[in-house]
Amino acid sequence: MAEKGTSKRALEVVEPVGKRVLIRKDLDRKITKVGIHLPDKIEIPTITGRVVAISAVIEKDEAYPIKQYDRVLFNPRGAVPVDFEGDNRLFVVNIEDVVAIFRRPGDEDTEGG
Repeated sequence: MAEKGTSKRALEVVEPVGKRVLIRKDLDRKITKVGIHLPDKIEIPTITGRVVAISAVIEKDEAYPIKQYDRVLFNPRGAVPVDFEGDNRLFVVNIEDVVAIFRRPGDEDTEGG
């Protein structure tokens, strides 16, 4: 029986399906840009994060220039939270809700192939 329990506890992977991506949301800030510390009850909404996984549909579609580990800006309204671990902030997001990708100069070389 111990063997079954061990294999059952193997690392789970969340794989988005359809036109969706898995994003780890950045932590909400508790200090403003000017250094004001906010109480725990108040949060500055953060809608940026890193792409953790991309569905096979998105990966094959050249119309979407998004890649794993890209930092993105997304609309959190339709995001589905994934209760994976207590401190993880994972969300499954429709690709249409990803509104921007942060790029550094030189990153556009990979776009054309």
